[in-house]
Amino acid sequence: MLIKVPKSWQIPERDATPETDFLTRRKLLALAALPMALPAATRNPEFTLDRPLTEEWAVTSYNNYYEFSSNKQKVKDLVGNFKLRPWTVEISGLCDKPQKLSIEEIEKTMPIEERLYRHRCVEAWSMAVPWTGFVLSNLLKRAEPKSSAKFVRFTSVNRPGEMPGIGQAPSFPWPYVEGLRMDEAMHPLTFAVTGLYGKPLPIQNGAPLRLAIPWKYGFKGGKAIFKIEFIANQPATTWNTAGPKEYGFYANVNPKAPHPRWSQAVEQIIPTMGRRPTLLYNGYEKWVASMYNGQEI
Repeated sequence: MLIKVPKSWQIPERDATPETDFLTRRKLLALAALPMALPAATRNPEFTLDRPLTEEWAVTSYNNYYEFSSNKQKVKDLVGNFKLRPWTVEISGLCDKPQKLSIEEIEKTMPIEERLYRHRCVEAWSMAVPWTGFVLSNLLKRAEPKSSAKFVRFTSVNRPGEMPGIGQAPSFPWPYVEGLRMDEAMHPLTFAVTGLYGKPLPIQNGAPLRLAIPWKYGFKGGKAIFKIEFIANQPATTWNTAGPKEYGFYANVNPKAPHPRWSQAVEQIIPTMGRRPTLLYNGYEKWVASMYNGQEI
């Protein structure tokens, strides 16, 4: 009888890593970098929807995120090298108390809640999303902005080594920059997002910090934000710079103002692609219309 005595360095076959786990190890490591849980969040009852919530799989697998890919359905497969930690948000510019805060400190000190918001893309598709986060003004007030601050500029990270889409579009005006007028940034609907469906925000949806501004088209909500600046003049923003005739600075949802290449009167709901009329200000007119008083919307 042949008796095989294993060497001291050999492990039982049952302890070997499954082949599928080995081949997807980068994705597993990226998931391990995510926070394990969010602070307890209560759903804000003031914000209700006129449609069902979009299924989680659709929200996390259909993403406009050009830093990774222009193909919405491929973004989720290209985020494995993106590093979420450490992450610091710098608040600076025209303020009395500029500061740098870790994302962990922000999450621990801000009042976290869940809000059900309609999300409308300028490309005429829409979703209904349960964001978790906090009212942005609660963070901005900590820096004590000066009266001379009229706008807020938001800058996303620019990491070509971790975000393959950047290298594929070198002529695009990176990094991604968005901006809001001060009253828009301080509005109670403007939401800083850290989670989704009661879980930490996925990378493809803008982790660890993004904006949700529900009365505006989705491109106004910058993702992976690491710098916030109070400034005196309207900032040059990414899509307004790249296509000024197609993407206005304000970008408020307006069914009567068509995109140069398509109508905005009707939207298609992801993932069913059912059609429904677009609402002025995406249905948030009673909260925000008074800010514009006949200005461009």
